[in-house]
Amino acid sequence: MNERPIVTVGTGPLTVDDVVAVARHGARVELSAEAEAEIARSREVVEALANDTVAHYGVSTGFGALATRHIPTPLRAQLQRSLVRSHAAGTGPEVEREVVRALMLLRLSTLATGRTGVRLETARTYAAVLSAGITPVVHEFGSLGCSGDLAPLSHCALAVMGEGPVRLEDGTVTEAATALRDNGIEPIVLAEKEGLALINGTDGMLGMLVLAIHDLRHLLKVADVSAAMSVEGLLGTDDVFAADLHALRPQPGQGASAANIRAVMANSPMRESHRTEECTRVQDAYSLRCAPQVHGGARDTVEHAARVAAAELASAVDNPVVTPDGRVESNGNFHGAPVAYVLDFLAIVVADVASMAERRTDRFLDQARNHGLPPFLADDPGVDSGLMIAQYTQAAMVSELKRLAVPASVDSIPSSAMQEDHVSMGWSGARKLRRSVDALGRVLAIELLTSARGIRLRAPLEPGAAAAAVIAALDAHTDATPGPDRFLAPDIEGAHAAVVAGAVLAAAESASGPLN
Repeated sequence: MNERPIVTVGTGPLTVDDVVAVARHGARVELSAEAEAEIARSREVVEALANDTVAHYGVSTGFGALATRHIPTPLRAQLQRSLVRSHAAGTGPEVEREVVRALMLLRLSTLATGRTGVRLETARTYAAVLSAGITPVVHEFGSLGCSGDLAPLSHCALAVMGEGPVRLEDGTVTEAATALRDNGIEPIVLAEKEGLALINGTDGMLGMLVLAIHDLRHLLKVADVSAAMSVEGLLGTDDVFAADLHALRPQPGQGASAANIRAVMANSPMRESHRTEECTRVQDAYSLRCAPQVHGGARDTVEHAARVAAAELASAVDNPVVTPDGRVESNGNFHGAPVAYVLDFLAIVVADVASMAERRTDRFLDQARNHGLPPFLADDPGVDSGLMIAQYTQAAMVSELKRLAVPASVDSIPSSAMQEDHVSMGWSGARKLRRSVDALGRVLAIELLTSARGIRLRAPLEPGAAAAAVIAALDAHTDATPGPDRFLAPDIEGAHAAVVAGAVLAAAESASGPLN
């Protein structure tokens, strides 16, 4: 018996959690009764136009620069098939399963609004393909983000037509026709307007934005935990994280981040050990003292991106659209600019959060700045290199993150014989953001490994309860105790797994309580 949860797609917007459930966790999909009724109603509008002597874009004309040609009725099914086949022109590495499932779900969500004019059986087929775990093979390159993510969506439409390669739930590659047949799904034969409706949207870039927002909300909490442990292990002060100081600059993300760092450092014997007149340091370095300002700015940027995503999740992006009063109108809502801008913005703040984490790691390893710890936290410095090269790995990723922070949305390459003369490059922005989010998790994992070793080397001083719990969680995924050099890459991978799977955050919160 299949116990996977079901996400119902209605005429209203999906949530971030809905997208994650279907894209990442394989939830099944169904259409609401309201959505099915609205789809059927708008299809009647399109069918009424099919025999009109007046040309209607997408119904009885060609596409893009070829929109001036009126297509006779006997050729219109071929027109839709040809559109999908020719636009399924992607190349390069295969896109991740969760991205493809997200873009298919979001295209179905637009179909469910009733603003596209597709037939009910077409929308039901998309739901059935998602529920069966069939994932069309989509490639890295092909979308300019205008008119939407044409090539990626075309590969998906091709699959529901029973053509092209797909992956099954177990990862096996097979032909779409075989996968549909084995799951009792009838391939669709596209009717007027349907090919265009299936490929003309921002669903790929939006799906990747939604997944990034979900992941960054988690990783920025982890960043607060790792920063707090670095402050603790470097014998820094938590006085600068006081609520009244941050109230003087009421940026919401900054206050939330400072509160998290205070909670993680609460009741730390290690912190209390140097709260004396003998401590001569007046101020900690910026990478310690200013963590809430950087992490908080990143948090506020994520929430700005979430507002843009929420508006896009509530949108019906197609061209032309069937309006609620029954008109079929051309428009420019497929242009990906609003999504593209925030994708680029997020890549900037990810690079900056990672850059600050790398600076804290470097302080731990420098004998001149780590306040009494051995060089590179090595067991026998000179014989052992300790975590020297782990910082190199961090630095390499941070350098890459700075390159990924260069915006894609300021570029534009005209296409379609200058009909589509300004494009958003939102898909490209989304692809580089995915690489950025992955690298941030790895940078934070190395900082956590470093701070955990540094804290241990302070013995007999004891850390606070939250840091101790995180160190125990890392121990379950790594062999990270201080000692002679050993093969370090598995420890980094183990720490990264603990970060992305939620073990680090859960451990911290077991002692600190829920973090912001």
